[in-house]
Amino acid sequence: MKDIIVIVGPTGVGKTKLSIELAKRFDAEIINGDSVSIYKELNIGSAKPSIEEREGIVHHLIDIKDPSEDYTVYDYQKDVRSLIEDINSRGKRIIIVGGTGLYIKAALYDYKFTDGTTYNDYNNLSNEELLDRINKYDIKDKLEVNNRKRLVRLLNKLENNEELTYNKDKLLYPIKVIGLTTNRDLLYERINKRVDIMIENGLLDEINSLKDKYMDSRVLNTGIGYKEFYEYLYSNKSLDRVITEIKQDSRRFAKRQYTFFNHQFKTKWFDVNFDNFNETIDDVVDYIKKEAN
Repeated sequence: MKDIIVIVGPTGVGKTKLSIELAKRFDAEIINGDSVSIYKELNIGSAKPSIEEREGIVHHLIDIKDPSEDYTVYDYQKDVRSLIEDINSRGKRIIIVGGTGLYIKAALYDYKFTDGTTYNDYNNLSNEELLDRINKYDIKDKLEVNNRKRLVRLLNKLENNEELTYNKDKLLYPIKVIGLTTNRDLLYERINKRVDIMIENGLLDEINSLKDKYMDSRVLNTGIGYKEFYEYLYSNKSLDRVITEIKQDSRRFAKRQYTFFNHQFKTKWFDVNFDNFNETIDDVVDYIKKEAN
């Protein structure tokens, strides 16, 4: 089996564009690694690639669930492993691209889940909020507020009322993890601009079209770009405040993404050349060919 190409990094650095170009060059199919893009009708806020942007490349696990349906990391794990077998059996390369690190790692490493388990990444909660929720249980362990990975793991165990075991270091497939990055100021500038473009492209209209059917759904209450609208719709929060919060939440999430991808994967990072993105593509292609399995 040839190496699975995994493209990670924070929002707004060009993961989608890179994945399309690599799929063309390596005759690959793409598996979505973003937990929100799985849902139908959540298009603008998720920044999922449009049909036109996909350029005829086969994409999997996009628009497969209604927002009212639950889709857990356990479901994702099962679906990705099935797709890996199928795509590989047809002689195609596999690219997984997205920013939901927990989903991607659970699919590729020996995470053990119990059928029916709901496993959350709690991206909507700060470390302090995670600790507060844990402390509602009778926990005697001393917990460090900065150890987010442990807090998330423990809260999931508590809320599922069961043992959740995994071997986080046992990789099940050969992979090459490509990380896209840029300097922090430029990244934040791009994130802020991206949110402005979402608003210009009709994010508020998208929210209004979803609210009557799905506003109580889990994804709309936890997904960045959607959850911030709740008080705008049902309280007196201004649209300007919502936009500010989406930008803040997106920047904070980008920080957590860097932390996760640095600690959980053996990632080869590439500084993105936004003025000449083809140069970045060529650098990644050269690396993959040099390290080919």
